[in-house]
Parts: sequence; C-alpha cells; structure tokens
Amino acid sequence: MAAAPDEPPAEDLARLAELHGVATSYRPAPDRTVQVPASAVTAALAALGVDATGPDAVRTALAARERELRERLLPPTVVQWSGAEPAATPAALPAPTGVPAPTGLAALTALPAGTRLRVETEDGEERAGEEGALPADLPLGVHRLTATAPDGRTGEACLVVAPDRLPAPPGRSYGLLVQLYSLLSRRSWGMGDLGDLTELAGWAGRTAGAGFVQVNPLHAAVPGAPTDPSPYRPSSRRFPDPVHLRIEDIPEFAYAEDRERLSALLERAGRLRADVLDKGALIDRDAVWELKREALEQILAVPLGPGRQAAYDAFRAAHGRALDDHATWCALAELHGSDWHRWPDGLRDPRSDATARARSELADRVEFHARLAWLTDGQLRAAQRAARESGMPVGIVHDLAVGVHPAGADAWAQQDVFAAGMSVGAPPDAFNARGQDWGLPPWRPDRLAATGHAPYRDLLRALFRYAGALRIDHVMGLFRLWWVPQGSPPTDGTYVHYDAEAMLALLALEATRAGAVVIGEDLGTVEPGVRETLQRRGVLGTSVLWFERDWEGDGRPLPPERWRADCLATATTHDLPPTAARLTGDHVDLRDRLGLLIRSAAEERAEATADAAEWLALLGSLGLLDSPAAGPPGSDEEEEIRAVHRFLLRTPARLIGVWLPDGLGDRRPQNLPGTWDEYPNWRLPVADSDGRPVPLEELVASPRLRALLDVLRPPGAGPAARR
Repeated sequence: MAAAPDEPPAEDLARLAELHGVATSYRPAPDRTVQVPASAVTAALAALGVDATGPDAVRTALAARERELRERLLPPTVVQWSGAEPAATPAALPAPTGVPAPTGLAALTALPAGTRLRVETEDGEERAGEEGALPADLPLGVHRLTATAPDGRTGEACLVVAPDRLPAPPGRSYGLLVQLYSLLSRRSWGMGDLGDLTELAGWAGRTAGAGFVQVNPLHAAVPGAPTDPSPYRPSSRRFPDPVHLRIEDIPEFAYAEDRERLSALLERAGRLRADVLDKGALIDRDAVWELKREALEQILAVPLGPGRQAAYDAFRAAHGRALDDHATWCALAELHGSDWHRWPDGLRDPRSDATARARSELADRVEFHARLAWLTDGQLRAAQRAARESGMPVGIVHDLAVGVHPAGADAWAQQDVFAAGMSVGAPPDAFNARGQDWGLPPWRPDRLAATGHAPYRDLLRALFRYAGALRIDHVMGLFRLWWVPQGSPPTDGTYVHYDAEAMLALLALEATRAGAVVIGEDLGTVEPGVRETLQRRGVLGTSVLWFERDWEGDGRPLPPERWRADCLATATTHDLPPTAARLTGDHVDLRDRLGLLIRSAAEERAEATADAAEWLALLGSLGLLDSPAAGPPGSDEEEEIRAVHRFLLRTPARLIGVWLPDGLGDRRPQNLPGTWDEYPNWRLPVADSDGRPVPLEELVASPRLRALLDVLRPPGAGPAARR
C-alpha cells in the first residue's frame, strides 16, 4: 500500500529507524512478527532528536544519517575483550556503507588502509599501534582511541578493554532472598534497616552456611505524601536511601546533645515497630523517615572527628558533581516539592544560574543530604564486610532497578541522557495482553554513547562499592527497551536498541574490578541470542521453578538435569506467590477477592491445583518427598516446600535462592502486579503461615525455617539445626 501524501514511504522510515536502532517490528514468538505503529516509530525518533514527521523530513534525516555514518572513522565506543587479538585493518576494505559499524574490534576493519591508531589510557599513558592496528597489551580500562586516516581525517572513540567474562561465583552456594523493609527486628524503627541486614547476614553465614543474602533495590526514593513505596521507581539509582540507616550505629549518635529529644524519638519508633509487629499494621515508610530525619538533624549537628571528616571529604571528592546534584535536588525538593517539573523555571535546569544560586543559599541542606548519602554508603559497606566475615563467599546481592522515577533526582540531573516524552514498559505477551507501562524514562542510547556511557559506568561503580553481587532487573534492557510514547497505550510502543556490547563490556570491567558476581533477571520475553550472549560473558540468569517447563516439547516440568547451570535458581520471587500459596491455591483466592482473574475462579483453581500436583508428582518420582501426603497439594506444605528446595539442589544451578518468607509459610506476595491501592504492595512484614509478623529475633529461631535451611546447608557448615 502506498503511503499517504503526508506520510513518509514505509521503506524510508524503516531505513531511518534502523540506522537509529528503532524497531519497526518485533517477534514475540519465533513464528509471529508484529508490526509496530508508524506513530510509535516517529515518536521514538523524535525523542532521539530526529524529525520524521513527513516525507521530506524523513528523506532529509535519512540522508544526514547516512552521510554521518559514511564519513565518520570510528563509532562512539569500541570494545576489545581481553584475550582477543588486536584488530588489524585489511589493506583493501571498502569505506563504510552507511550501516552503523559494530562496536567490537570489527569496527576497526572498515577503516581506510594506512590509518594510524593511538590510545591514551585512563592512566594518561600514550600508546601507538602499528599501521591499522591497536597497540598490543592494553590494560583493562576505559581509554581514549584516536584514528588518523591518510587523508588527514581524524576520529575519536571511547575504547573499553574488558575481561572476556565476568567473575564466576566462588563455588556453589545458596542464599536468602528478602525485601529489607519487611525484615523488622526488635531494634528497628518500624521497617527493616541495614542493622537488621547485617545481623541476618552474620547469622545466615555462620549458622546456616548461606553464601549470600539478596535484597530489594535500596536506591533513594522520591519523597512524597505518600511516598511511592515501590523500590523499583527510585529517585536515584546512584545513591542509596537513608531511610535504611540504623540510627544508633552512626558514631555521632552517642555525642548528640539533646538526649531527651532522641529518647522521645526512640520511644515513638518503638511504638511504630510495635504497631507492625504486634498489632498487624502495615509498614509506614513515611512515618519511619519522619522520625529518622528528626534524629539525623540532631546527629549531623555533631562535628566529625578528623578521621571521619577525611573519609567524608574523600567520599565527596569521589562522587563529585553527581553527589552535589543529588543533594541539591533533595534540598530543592524540601522547598518546592518532589516533582522538579513543577519547580520555578530556572530551577528545572541543574546547570542554570538560578540553580547555582539556590545551591549556595541552601548549602546547609545540600551538606545535610550529602552526609546522609555518605552515612548510608558506609553502613552498606559494613553490611558487606560483615557478610564476608561470616564466611559468605558472595555476601550481599544488591538489586539494580531498570529505571528511575521521572520526577526524581536522576531524571533532573541527567536530563540530557533521558528520552523526553517516553516511558519504559513491555509489549503485550501471554501474561498481559495490554502490555505494560512502567512510568520510567529510558536512557537515550545516542547520548549514552556520546559520553562513553559515563552515567552507566558511574552507576555501576557506585553500586559495586558495597555489593558482593549485583542483580540486574530486566537485564534484557542492556540490549533493547520497549519505549511507550507519553499518552499512548503500551501496545503502541516500539523497541529501541542499545549498544549491548559496550554495556556488557563495562559491566564486565567494573564487576571484575570489584570481584563481584552479576545475576541477570531474564524472565519473560527475551530476544533470540540474548541469553546465549549473557551466558558467554558470565552473567548468570534467573530460573524460577514454576516457569521451568519443556515449552518446546510436552510442556511438562523440566527435570533437574535439564536446567541451566549458569543461573540463580529459586522457587519464587517478590512478584510471585510464595510457595505455600502456590501449593495451597491461596494465590488464586487472593486474586479472586481482588477481581483480578480473567477466567472463572473454578477454572483458575483447577489449573493451579493441576500445576502443583504435576510438580509434586515429579518431586515424588525423584524421591525428594520424605513422606508424600495422601491429600491434595498443600496437605503437608512444610515437607513439600522442603522437597521443592531439594529439587533445586538437584539442578546444576550455581546459586540457589530461598525466599525467606517461604521458611515461615508466609502466603502473601510482597507485590501483586496489576494492583495499586487494592493490595498493600511493598508494605508487608515477613509473617508466618497465619499472617502473624515475625521479628528477626524469632525468625532465626524458627524450627520451620531451620528445617528448610538444613536441606540446603553445605556439609559441615554451621551447627546442626534444632528440630
């Protein structure tokens, strides 16, 4: 069909989109191709600064892009994997054809014969290569590459020299998965904190033989009334949230002058804690933060000692403008609200004169928030040290959210690298026919590339300061993200591709420098080749028991020997029903009460029962059930949950994760996708099978939990559990 007079020819728009990494179609299944709306393609191109609003605009933009690619010597980033041979340019290769050059060493094979390459290493050392080749024996790092062609043209690129693979887990181990806010001790202030995390890690390593503890994202949240409780929509991914501080562990706490006021705050914190643990109240993050903020105002008035001051100064110097921007946003949000789009005009620009004046006028508040970031970073690093000292080979596994809140600090400070008017989401799939819009602005791949992916590098370095391992939520986002134009339904979006090789190389480099493992959350629809690429580079995948079936065969549960080895294997996640609910069918009852079922409750229950029965039959056939129950699934849920984890041990998975609430029989998911106010997402404490909150002190003494961990404890690790 011919294009309408005011629409560009489909082939021209498709070519322009291809040259900017914007998809015009995608394949949700190997045998199915879906064309995306032209409006989505045009909107994505507009967010990349490309006008494609009509035939003339498309032709002009296409000619400009092809000319740019034809004339440039180097792509923005070149990757050399250590161990690979430095590239040499064949003598008679033609000039680039207009297709974007690959990022790896193959990018150099399109250079004109006689081109000279020079590298300035990140340490400032100058190195020259032979004609048409990179210098040999380049160190790992992010360097500057310059190419000079015989005709005098020059080009520059960021050169990433990265290890072939990321660090592997040091042997096989199991660990605990928990949402930190839900892990209350009798010392917490109404929600779990970094002191609780340190205690759990020390116990789990020494007593239970665990190798790691995985927590939810601890990124800084957007303050509000109320605050968005989701840890996956943070204000900043670069800096942690001080709400997680253990106040009494701050050294200056002992020297704060107004002891009476601090005592009153401790009493109020005790009432908040009792409301949750003893009265069944939901976790109130805002109330907790209000108390902690008041206490921190007192504590931060205490001057730092010389050594502490030197450490703080070093932290400020290391984080530079990023920390100044974050602290400035926090100070401005106190005055003008947490949505920077509604601030006075001059303050919406982090580089404006008005913002500079405000930063000076609010210097005390900027200093306050910078100190909070430092204090939280310190307690995070202390938790990791405690985990490793307890014998954990990995330690704390931190979670990197896929994006940031559009109103938050990162979106304000890094406006130049975010795509305006777009939101990250997911296309329709078997689980959500309407698609998903997560309300997170995506990074612009072109702007990331132009900076040498500096925002991404800085983010990784900040997280690896205190992470023994990093879980990357929606790891497929390193390759492509589903962009949804603002005001459009998720179905009217399209995929935009990123420089996956550069992002993987930087991930490998920073993880290696930190000695950290990386786990990719690769559940759901995954582009062909992505899992294979991640595996080749050493990124572990995520395998959840209930999804591991022979989907290309008879659909039956996948036997343990057919599971992949390079993964974290679990029975469930924070977005899924706990194992007790899955076995008993309670998750169907919950969704039925909330009106979330798309079929009759009877049909859903029948399917859930059959699913559980099929898995239990496999567990029984493998001899993993000590005493198979005569009744339906859930008749002996404690033994069945232990059998599920015996099964996970039978797989070759490098890491095995235990959802901590499974150890107590908690039936409530921490998050129920598709709900907002209908369900208390992200606000539930860990509880037992009756829904009674269980504090950390009781949790670690639970016979049920200890019996489960006995299944997983390595031989000779820790004392035997008391039955």
